[in-house]
Amino acid sequence: MNGMVSGPEAAYEMLFTPVLIILAVMIFLCLIRAILGPRVCDRVVAVNMMGTLVIVTIAVLALKLEAGYLADIGMIYAVLSFLAVIVLTKVFMGIYREHKEKNTGGKDNGDA
Repeated sequence: MNGMVSGPEAAYEMLFTPVLIILAVMIFLCLIRAILGPRVCDRVVAVNMMGTLVIVTIAVLALKLEAGYLADIGMIYAVLSFLAVIVLTKVFMGIYREHKEKNTGGKDNGDA
């Protein structure tokens, strides 16, 4: 068939590019949310969402390029993204506790 793809494969090929463009726009919007905030929890959620969107992008590229190794890279990135969000949350929780202790004068008022 002269390298032409027909049937469902052609539909998938036409679908991959718009999906990648939409994912890129969503990653950019999450980056804006991560920069602008307004709260720390908004930033952490935006960073986590960016990681998830990058994983989906890698998965779509693995299908589009028919490269199985990209699935492995996506799984490795998923683990690294998860650990990065955990570390980021721990750092912000430490900063929050320091700020809280400084404002209360070191007194523990029973809040958990």
